[in-house]
Amino acid sequence: MVTIAIQGLSADLGRRAVLTSVSATLRPGTLTGVIGPNGAGKSTLVRAMLGLVPIMQGSVTIDGRDVAALRPRELARTVAYLPQGQTLHWPLSVERLVALGRLPHLAPMSRIGAEDRAAVLEAMTRADVAHLSARIVTELSGGERARVMLARALAVGAKGIVADEPLASLDPGHQIDVMELLSREAKAGALVVTVLHDLTMAARYCDRLLLIDRGVLVAEGTPREVLSADRLRTVYGVSGHIDMAGTAPMVVPLGRCRERGE
Repeated sequence: MVTIAIQGLSADLGRRAVLTSVSATLRPGTLTGVIGPNGAGKSTLVRAMLGLVPIMQGSVTIDGRDVAALRPRELARTVAYLPQGQTLHWPLSVERLVALGRLPHLAPMSRIGAEDRAAVLEAMTRADVAHLSARIVTELSGGERARVMLARALAVGAKGIVADEPLASLDPGHQIDVMELLSREAKAGALVVTVLHDLTMAARYCDRLLLIDRGVLVAEGTPREVLSADRLRTVYGVSGHIDMAGTAPMVVPLGRCRERGE
C-alpha cells in the first residue's frame, strides 16, 4: 500500500508562488478529491507530489521516502499518473496504448511478456474497455478515450493513482463511469487522488477532500466537513444549495455573490 505525506509544501511557477505551506497525508484505500477554483494550485499540488514541480520549501514522502530520492522508473511503478488534457494523435489500437502502461516495468529495448499482457487485459477489463481492444484510439468517443487512458494507468499495476481532471469534457454518464472506476480502485485498497471541479461528484464519490484556494489548503476532511454554503461563498464566490443528508449528496451553485471573501 502507498501513503503520501506532504509537509509544509511550497512551490513556485516562474516567479509566482502557487502553493504555500500545504500539509496533508494521503492514505491507501481512500479516494481523495482535490478541489478549488481555477488557478488555485490543484494541478501544481499533484504534480509536486510526484516530483514534477520543484519544491521550494517543505517535503513530500512516499512510504517514508523523499520523492526526490526516488528514481523515475521506481516512482512510476509506485504511483500511476494521468495528467489532464492528454491529446491522442497516433493511430494506435486500444490494446497497444494500454500496454504503454507497462513501460516502467520493461528494460530498454525489451518486449512485453506474458505477465505484461495479462496486466494489460486485466486493466482493460477493470476499465470496461476490453471490448474495444482492437479499435483505434483516435476513433473513440470522449468517454471511451477517458476509460482507455485510465486503463493505461491501471496497467502500471501501481498501488497509487493520481488523475488530474479526469472528468473534463465528459457528459454526465461518462463522468459517473469514471468516478465509479476510481472509487472501486480505492475500495480495493489503492491510494487514489483526483483533481475535480464538479462538487457534486466530489461529494458523492470522494472519501476525503482537500480544498485549495490561492495556493493554501483552507479545508480538509470528509465532503460533509469541507463543503458548506460559507465556503462556496468565500472560496468560489457563489451562493449555492448543498444537500448532504441523503445517499446522493448534491452541490448546486445558484449564482455569483457580490463579493468573494478576502
